[in-house]
Amino acid sequence: MTRRRIGLKVNGEERGLEIEDNAILLDVLRDGLGLKAAREGCGVGACGSCTVLVDGNPISSCLTLVRTLPDGAKITTVEGLANGNDLDPVQEAFLEEGAFQCAFCTSGMMLAVKALLAENPRPTEEEARTYLNGN
Repeated sequence: MTRRRIGLKVNGEERGLEIEDNAILLDVLRDGLGLKAAREGCGVGACGSCTVLVDGNPISSCLTLVRTLPDGAKITTVEGLANGNDLDPVQEAFLEEGAFQCAFCTSGMMLAVKALLAENPRPTEEEARTYLNGN
């Protein structure tokens, strides 16, 4: 198997990684970097539990080959939302509203909401439901 080096900025930290050509982003995050919030639920990109942000856009990390990412891509997992001890406003809102089900897909939902609000700071309920349809 061919290996390659790629540089990524994961949760604000520059990471130089040596990966197999067939490395899946979810596996690299969980097994290689110890970031466990993104999870594999369905393995086909339908459930949203593996959602991470790549350059601000929500993607299914279980379907993403790391080699397809641009060198220097900015990856954000839910572990990277908080600023030290200060939770991100999305995390605060989830806590305040009790917006948790079983918590398996919560990290993906938070990241999808973060991306939605970056695109549209004041979405209607219908716009939010449509945007979050994959979760």
